[in-house]
Amino acid sequence: MFPDSLAAFGPFEYTGKTYFPTRTRAGRSLDRTIYHLRTFRLDSIQTLALPVAVLQGEDTLSIAPSPSRVRLLRTAAPQLSGGLPELRQNLALVPVEPVFNYPYWLAGAGAVLLLLAVSAALFRRRLLRRYRAYKLRKNHGYFLAQFARHVERFELSRSATNVERAVALWKNYLSNLENSGLSSFTTREIVVHFENDTDVRQALSATDKVIYGNLQTEEATEVDRAFQRLRGFAERRYASVTQ
Repeated sequence: MFPDSLAAFGPFEYTGKTYFPTRTRAGRSLDRTIYHLRTFRLDSIQTLALPVAVLQGEDTLSIAPSPSRVRLLRTAAPQLSGGLPELRQNLALVPVEPVFNYPYWLAGAGAVLLLLAVSAALFRRRLLRRYRAYKLRKNHGYFLAQFARHVERFELSRSATNVERAVALWKNYLSNLENSGLSSFTTREIVVHFENDTDVRQALSATDKVIYGNLQTEEATEVDRAFQRLRGFAERRYASVTQ
């Protein structure tokens, strides 16, 4: 068996080989292969010895031949006695394709993430406080706008339905503002919860008369004052929470 490309060809380097058909004469077969090697050493004589593997039954016998001496012929033109040839200067710039620098970008991304993590750890409470204040301010503005719409509809229609919707909106807003179950409380429970506040007691008393009784024309002014009391109380509770 001839050596393959993984054999030790030192000091040469394997570049390829050429096979020739087997020739048989007088009962003897001859296989021939030409190896293409290269070397970068400047020695005029170099040696090469390639082992040959011989199959003997199930075993393989490696035969190491005597080293062969290889004489190298120089193909480069001989140097002139005057010295090295004159070099030609070329200062033209050659465009180089930019390469994405993954290590620097990964290091930069890691540094940014680390900075964000440290900032979040240091300013977490302040950021949460600002976010909560933003949500409270947004919810308060929405409540005032919706409450004013119900009041305006009541002024146009004098309908008990608009009063009921305004009171329900007021309960839900305070329930979310104070994180309590105020929206499910009765009027008496609400009054007790707010420590018998005058505005709450009088406003809910007036709205209950409209919701559960018959609305009279002369009671409309009392309902308008009830709306003012409920809105004013909600603004006071909002101010106390955001301080």
